Amino acid sequence: MPQGGIRNTRRRKASAMERQDCCHRKETPRSAALQDDLHKRLNRVIGQLNGVKGMIEDNRYCGDVLVQLAAAESAVHRVSEIMLQDHLETCVVEQIQRGNVEVVDEVMQLLRKFSR
Repeated sequence: MPQGGIRNTRRRKASAMERQDCCHRKETPRSAALQDDLHKRLNRVIGQLNGVKGMIEDNRYCGDVLVQLAAAESAVHRVSEIMLQDHLETCVVEQIQRGNVEVVDEVMQLLRKFSR
């Protein structure tokens, strides 16, 4: 196997391990109502983005495409807000009740990602 192939294989393995380490299971399950709401919102966003894709393929006016992109971005932002609220109300509260105040640092890092 060429050396580049070995490096790529190692990177893929490392990347898979990072995904396993970074993705935790939620201890308190999301309610069925919340899951349904999030799925509906995400499906709407996917539909909006597919519409934008079609607009680009149809060579539609840039301003019209940008308006639709702004709407999709806003919808994604709203999903993020809902997820953040659920995270604060469940995961963060549970961790603080257990004495893990380091979870506040995690929340601050999350908030920084959304303020860009």
